[in-house]
Amino acid sequence: MPITDLLERNSKLYGEEVALVEINPEIREEQRVTWKEYELIQPTSTSYYRREITWSVFDEKANRVANMLMSRGIRKGQKCSILLMNCLEWLPIYFGILKAGALAVPLNFRFTAEEIRYCLDASDSDVLFYGPEFIGRIEDIAGHIKKTTLLYFVGDQCPSYAEDYFRQSSNSSSTAPRILVEDVDDAAIYFSSGTTGFPKAILHKHTALMQSAQMEAIHHETKKTDNFLCIPPLYHTGAKMHWFGSLYTGSRAVILKGNSPEAIFSAVSNERCTIVWLLVPWAQDILAALDSGKLKLEDYHLSQWRLMHIGAQPVPPSLIRRWMEYFPNHKYDTNYGLSESTGPGCVHLGMENIHKVGAIGVPGHGWKTKIVDENNVPVAQGEVGELCVKGPGVMIEYYKNPEATAEVLKEGWLHTGDMARMDEDGFIFLVDRKKDVIISGGENLYPVQIENFLMTNNKIHDAAVIGLPDPRLGEIAAAIVQVKEGMELSETELAQFCVDLPRYKRPRKIIFAPVIRNATGKIDKPKLREIYCGVRLVEKQNNS
Repeated sequence: MPITDLLERNSKLYGEEVALVEINPEIREEQRVTWKEYELIQPTSTSYYRREITWSVFDEKANRVANMLMSRGIRKGQKCSILLMNCLEWLPIYFGILKAGALAVPLNFRFTAEEIRYCLDASDSDVLFYGPEFIGRIEDIAGHIKKTTLLYFVGDQCPSYAEDYFRQSSNSSSTAPRILVEDVDDAAIYFSSGTTGFPKAILHKHTALMQSAQMEAIHHETKKTDNFLCIPPLYHTGAKMHWFGSLYTGSRAVILKGNSPEAIFSAVSNERCTIVWLLVPWAQDILAALDSGKLKLEDYHLSQWRLMHIGAQPVPPSLIRRWMEYFPNHKYDTNYGLSESTGPGCVHLGMENIHKVGAIGVPGHGWKTKIVDENNVPVAQGEVGELCVKGPGVMIEYYKNPEATAEVLKEGWLHTGDMARMDEDGFIFLVDRKKDVIISGGENLYPVQIENFLMTNNKIHDAAVIGLPDPRLGEIAAAIVQVKEGMELSETELAQFCVDLPRYKRPRKIIFAPVIRNATGKIDKPKLREIYCGVRLVEKQNNS
């Protein structure tokens, strides 16, 4: 069963119920629009504070996109890229591409012009949907995009060299296209984060998308009455695959175009959201706002909020303990995954296992795990090795890159590049990225362990640990520490705090500065290394 069947089912069963709501906190709240008004005026994604569409309108819009593409010669198996900020148009375009039998290729909105060009070429994209935020970048590479590429502009004042998405789609048929889409068909190409060079194109079938939808609904016990608040970027597998739980159950979701504590609480309160997925920095910001009194629980309607879950990066246990002090009735889950495993959930903590906070959890629904040494031999329980996962969501391949595929896919097992250990109860703890391990004087230092320790200091807002070159030890651990607003922390005071760490794990250099994170909340360690030790990663010829 392809993922598009779920949308068509929801349209038939829940057609007049609201499927998606978009909230833009930067617009005045009185500027709202219903789906009927939306159909008449076709506003852009920046025009209104609140917009909504029903399941039937969602499905009709996807049909229009599919028929528009097919009328322009796009056929089954061709690739269509999406370069949009989060907006109400994003998901109908994604599903319209799939309904045409084509492959959706979401692009990171932080990509540079050159990275966009690279990804269009690497994925063999024949179509690009893009928004007004990217006009400059697209113009920079216009001469390098193949002339047959269709450009659809999703916004007001369409450039002369592009097609007007709103006009072209509204003039296309809203009936379902007669294209046979099967679950074994290729569905999407997602790009890796590119932290080791240019991103790699990850190929998935409809089978993988469907398993992620079912898994999400099972892991978080998603019901028809739930309302999911989606904040992270939809190009990322994490945000979309968590929303797939809403698609699977026919429940409502809210797309929030902002991540301030006030915007998040307002959306949860006004829209009666029950499930919220946060990135670590947003949870940190919320706690800081609550601690300072800038945010007050009593000002919002939050009693229906039942689940807060986090993924995309290691989660400091101290953060969750502080969270539960403010929200003792919340259920909590940690979700681990990669774009190569169709996003989050191949390993998850489980809402019933909050006593194991700090672990990434156990194998997800339908998944297997193992931890191996450098010779691909399983390590003893408690020992550190590379985490491998196997299940229905493992990628088919790195598209057109057999060498890179062979490095990580071995007998159906995906080698994640993450170092982990398993405790006596079978729970997996993430130790660090394989490439981030610091070897200092012959000892292996795992930055995540040091970062988690630093985050127990109530004066620290965020922390990152990287290796710096050292002539005697090879590398030393350097801590980049971001102090909470309004607080002071000296190097001497922090050094004294670190006395509780084993001597070899103590940071030998402390840098007070902002911690840089990427769009998905992960600490951008390549960028930090570039800043503090002048190490710039050089892209290999084969981009592997």
